[in-house]
Amino acid sequence: MPGPKPDPVESNAELPRQVDVVIIGGGIAGVCAALELLEQGKSVAICEKGRIGAEQSSRNWGWVRLTHRDPREMPLMLESVRLWQDMDRRTGQQTGYRQCGSTYVVNRESALEAERLAVDALQSFQVPARMLTRDEVLQAFPGLTSDIRGALHNPHDGRAEPQQAAPAIARAVQEKGGSIHQECAVRSVETAAGRVCAVITEKGRIACDAALVAAGVWSRLFLGNLGIDFPQLQTKGSVLRIEPLANGPEGTLKHPDFAMRKRADGGYTIASATPGRYQLTPDSFRLLTRFLPTLRNEWRSIGLGIGPAFLDALRTPRRWKATDISPFERMRILDPEPDDRILDSALAAVKAAHAPFKNARVAQRWAGYMDVLPDVIPVISATEGVRNGMPGLYVCSGFSGHGFGLGTGAGRLAAELISGQAPCVEPAAFRLHRFSDGSRITPMKNIIQGTKA
Repeated sequence: MPGPKPDPVESNAELPRQVDVVIIGGGIAGVCAALELLEQGKSVAICEKGRIGAEQSSRNWGWVRLTHRDPREMPLMLESVRLWQDMDRRTGQQTGYRQCGSTYVVNRESALEAERLAVDALQSFQVPARMLTRDEVLQAFPGLTSDIRGALHNPHDGRAEPQQAAPAIARAVQEKGGSIHQECAVRSVETAAGRVCAVITEKGRIACDAALVAAGVWSRLFLGNLGIDFPQLQTKGSVLRIEPLANGPEGTLKHPDFAMRKRADGGYTIASATPGRYQLTPDSFRLLTRFLPTLRNEWRSIGLGIGPAFLDALRTPRRWKATDISPFERMRILDPEPDDRILDSALAAVKAAHAPFKNARVAQRWAGYMDVLPDVIPVISATEGVRNGMPGLYVCSGFSGHGFGLGTGAGRLAAELISGQAPCVEPAAFRLHRFSDGSRITPMKNIIQGTKA
């Protein structure tokens, strides 16, 4: 069963000879950065090796959440929610965004105490989350039969449609004068006097003053070819959607055994509440010491195995010239096989726990690869300050499974860094050189189990 198809976007016919900024990658963060730059008066081209939003930006859960965020991400996530709320009006497009609220139910006393702490953390950011009793949960979710103790409820959480959002914003980019070039991989970056002066694509050269690498799981490979170390791994998540369902809940629900949210088509996106099986690659061993703190936090919940991803990585060149066919042209869209065992278990748990889903019918299954960094927060940064970094080259990647919701704010912050404007939030936590300047890399405990949004 093929993966989800994002809404179509028509490519511009001609490659521009020159723009102010080239965005490398057409996912949610890349298209949002392009929109921001255009509204600042910059000229922009997006180069996407496959199709706009065709990898993780269309394969995630679709949650736009403030709940269970790393505190370092919270200021940016608050900005992201504000931007999501205005995105349809601003673009004249439909992203599917709704502020529906989310409820995190728990069935153990220790988990209930953890959610109380999460409520306190949210309230410190003026987010009106609160704890629900068991009776209040059952009133909000009629037919929920699971043995539960209570729940965290955050009315400010929301959702959007992953197959709609990035394409919708991309079309707005075109309407504002930006150009979009699909099946147009960027092979390399050209420099003059040590700074970016152009990108070289498979279809030709584009002169530019700056380039933003927003390439998801491909960012490490692209930057590595330039001699820039980007300590990124990838992990696979599996998702399914069911056919439209009457009497299902409007709000998003996180249960110890599953996670689900309503879709615009009346169906539901469903996934396991726990991580899938992590597929080892050669980079897993190259970066082992960098990821040890995360492994210490998460080792009980991470399943390890060697699968096709290991051999695919071995066959993928790590160095190439601008005149060579790049790895990005040989793999236009990553479309991994979903883990049916994990999905079957999640769906069975939904059917057993929530009566309206008893006869739910699966419409589609898919999987996607998430880009993960050692401290499980993204890089939104210039590359100056790291070995082989250069003026004019920026990175917006490594969202670690929670980048869809952050995409709007991440795009704004990246655009502000590129144009030299005052940043919407303090960017220090997202700097690239935190991995090489002696900073202590500290992942938030259990964040890897958070929502893939």
